[in-house]
Amino acid sequence: MEFAHKSILLNEVIESLNIKADGIYADGTLGGGGHSFEIASRLSEKGKLIGIDQDEAAIKAAGERLQAFSDRGIVTIVRDNYRNMKKVLSDLGIPEVDGILLDLGVSSYQFDEGERGFSYRSDARLDMRMDQRQSLTAYDIVNGYSEQELYRVIKEYGEEQFAGNIVKHIVRHRAQKPIETTFELNEIIKESIPAKMRAGKGHPSKQTFQALRIECNDELNVLKDTLDDMLSLLRPDGRLAIITFHSLEDRIVKNKFREAANPCICPPSFPVCTCGRKPIGEALTRKPILPTEEEMEENPRAKSAKLRVFVKKENP
Repeated sequence: MEFAHKSILLNEVIESLNIKADGIYADGTLGGGGHSFEIASRLSEKGKLIGIDQDEAAIKAAGERLQAFSDRGIVTIVRDNYRNMKKVLSDLGIPEVDGILLDLGVSSYQFDEGERGFSYRSDARLDMRMDQRQSLTAYDIVNGYSEQELYRVIKEYGEEQFAGNIVKHIVRHRAQKPIETTFELNEIIKESIPAKMRAGKGHPSKQTFQALRIECNDELNVLKDTLDDMLSLLRPDGRLAIITFHSLEDRIVKNKFREAANPCICPPSFPVCTCGRKPIGEALTRKPILPTEEEMEENPRAKSAKLRVFVKKENP
């Protein structure tokens, strides 16, 4: 299957990054290369774009899409997790950049290629690895985690109202035989949620599958652990643009941007700041930028997308 991924909030991202023709940019979630293509198109021969992705299929697809820019020496593609962005850039001799983009959504390709196990709409082995070099899979989580660990994952990362019931049913079923496929798990989830609560609420597996995917790929910890690095990599007036797809990611980004813009930890009663912590920039978006009605109609997967942007100060 061709690696397809409609680039969400494309115009808004390009505008927010305020691209300089001679600038250096990093796309930490390269995917099919849609955002990166538009960034590279605006660069001169002196500009650079470093595209990072951990998914082998994405690297191949983006390599083909960005071939012309790579031949001109503008684009470099690296297979890695964006949590290692600072090292990736250091290895390339790049100490700072003018802009960084993260599009944290799972690509259409990853959902639609049934054998990857991301989707509850295709019957496949429980996998959900974005990087197929890693050993941990959704199968291991569903069948190997304790009842308590499984409850934490589904309740916290899926924000699932019926997490307790779903986990009880999973534990009961896996005691008889391992739960191997997405459709097996679908049936267990379905029987765990009262029929009247399933009506009109979308697919009953949506939140549990989201939770398993987040746990399998350590998505929230990667984001939390990397934001400081990315902010430190920005040059003065550099931009960090992040597209999130659920409330947990958005909250992490919002709180980090707020902290970076207002890091003072002095008690409110202090007349002047004595902690010495200075703002490094400001969030350009008090409220997140959302897709237009037109984009959501054309691409239903854009509906939950939120874009937040941070700009580094000239002299933080």
